[in-house]
Parts: sequence; C-alpha cells; structure tokens
Amino acid sequence: MTSEKAKMLAGELYDPTAPELEAERKRARELTREYNRTVPDEEDGRRRELLEDLLGSRGENCTIEPSFRCDYGSNIHVGEDFFANFDCIFLDVCRIEIGRNCLIGPGVHIYTATHPLEADERAEGLEYGEPVTIGDDVWIGGRAVINPGVTIGDEVVVGSGAVVTENVPDGVVVQGNPATVVRELEAAD
Repeated sequence: MTSEKAKMLAGELYDPTAPELEAERKRARELTREYNRTVPDEEDGRRRELLEDLLGSRGENCTIEPSFRCDYGSNIHVGEDFFANFDCIFLDVCRIEIGRNCLIGPGVHIYTATHPLEADERAEGLEYGEPVTIGDDVWIGGRAVINPGVTIGDEVVVGSGAVVTENVPDGVVVQGNPATVVRELEAAD
C-alpha cells in the first residue's frame, strides 16, 4: 500500500489529512514561526540553523526575509546565492527546485499544490501537486505567482505581478496575467 506522502510526492491524488502529513506541516509551521520571529544580525546563526532544518537543501548564502510560509519546507531546494524578500509563500507539496543566483521579490507565491477540476472530486478532499523548477540567474518580481508544474529557464526575469501558468524559456522577460514573453535578453558572455 502506498503512503499518502508517497502519492503526494509522485503528483498523484492524496489525502492531505493523513497523520504523517499533518505532523510534517505542523513541524514546518513551528520552524517558520520561530524563523519569522528572529531578529537579523542578532540571530543570524539561529536563522541559518532553522533554514537548514526546514529546507530540503540550500546552497551557500541563502537568505529568506521574514515572514516566510511553506507547507513542508523539505520539498524546497535552493541553490547558492539565493535571496527571497519579505512575505513569500511556497506551497511545496511537490518539489520546488530553484537554481543559483536567484532573486525572489516580496510577496512572491510559488504553488505546487492544486486540486481536481471536477467538483465531486474536490468535495472528497483529495488534492495533488506538480513540481516547479526555476533555473539559474532568475529574478522574480514582487507579487508574481508561479503556478504548479511550471519550469522557468535560466536568466529569466518575471515581471512584478505576473502570473506564470506555462513554461518559460531561457533568457526572456515575461509579464502579465497570464505571463507572456515581452522581450528576449542578450545572452551573457
């Protein structure tokens, strides 16, 4: 028999009320609550420890400004030189993979969690997820939303307030709702 957590991570319909998942979400809330109460400079060591306990993996120079919220934390993987500004929410029922040298603006939401389209299936309380992958050297502007299943390429700029519903190729600027390519960037040498 497959566990609800295994189903969740595989992107299958799962029951979010399973005790194991409820316990893991509770742990993430306790860690983020403490993290959000820390004071920069005075408690930087504690902040690093909390991120190490919370995130699945992180590179060197990882900064997340409070307040920060997530479902599990363990499904979030960020590369080196990562910065997320205030009030970000990462719903990580599936893997969120973010590359190196990425900047996340204030209030950005990244969602892997989603629900069935059919009302009778939703009424059963089941949900599922789709992973999100963000490449290297990406800047996501404030209040942008990244939807489940999206892959964002390398050297991308996502404009403030954009709602990214489809994959984004390397080296472009996207903006709008839904986000569309508005400019191609010159490749770095």
